[in-house]
Amino acid sequence: MADNFNFELVSPERLLLSEMVTEVVIPATEGEMTVMANHAPAMTTIKPGIVSVRSSGGSKQDYVVFGGFADILPTGCTLLAESAVAVEDLTKDELTRRIEAAKKELEDALHHEHKSRLEHFIMELTHLRGIVQQD
Repeated sequence: MADNFNFELVSPERLLLSEMVTEVVIPATEGEMTVMANHAPAMTTIKPGIVSVRSSGGSKQDYVVFGGFADILPTGCTLLAESAVAVEDLTKDELTRRIEAAKKELEDALHHEHKSRLEHFIMELTHLRGIVQQD
């Protein structure tokens, strides 16, 4: 039986989740990362993607995050998301709206670095739209 640890998923709007869990899979910028109890301390940036949470009772809940960072300690993990929503609450229209907004911002971007970040963000959102709509 896996040990439990406290996980919190926070967006600027609200605290989405705060509970004891056995594992959390987060979309870290450098690749997917599974966090479990007694994980080595770490801090990582988060890219748009799915956060999968396995509760201490065994149920699984998925959330879509749109960037942020995670603070990981042996006793818990806090993910501060730029924006987050439960997968079942995310609509195709919302993802399309976010992609279109990023494309509009790309048209107005002046600096190469900013354009590059926006192009990467659009790619990640487009990939995410394919994943979410398949489920």
